[in-house]
Amino acid sequence: MSEDAGVPENAGVPENAVNVTNDDNAESGGTARDDNKGENDYEAKWSAAQWHGRMLVDRDGEKIGKLQDVYVDVETDEPQFATVKEGFFGRHLTFVPLGGTHVGPDDLRVTATKDQVRAAPDLEVHGEELSQEDESALYHHFEMNYTPPATPSGRRLARR
Repeated sequence: MSEDAGVPENAGVPENAVNVTNDDNAESGGTARDDNKGENDYEAKWSAAQWHGRMLVDRDGEKIGKLQDVYVDVETDEPQFATVKEGFFGRHLTFVPLGGTHVGPDDLRVTATKDQVRAAPDLEVHGEELSQEDESALYHHFEMNYTPPATPSGRRLARR
């Protein structure tokens, strides 16, 4: 809790919000995170425009690819997945989970491994959205909970 304001540091943050930390104080606005984080970790305000084209690396620092699009949860507008293009010939989009993303000065470090990303289901995007079946397969591959929202489309993810 902040002693100055008397307001908990996480006030107003949705319970299922994606935890994003940042090395670069200037990029994030400089809001300090909790005591369990390092001195230079800061709360990042994600921006699809700022993240577009940034290199995604796995938790071991291996390059996965450049971020193409961000898919957000339709109920919370929190980033859930990014797409990267893989390969030089016959490139295809690969989905990478963004939960626990660490924002560095030159890249975005995700918690998944490169092998997990390579083994992800090969999905086809239908316009701006994935099918409900593809969303479910994606969430389950990365061992994430998936419940379709009560919307006409039944889809949880939307591209930003």
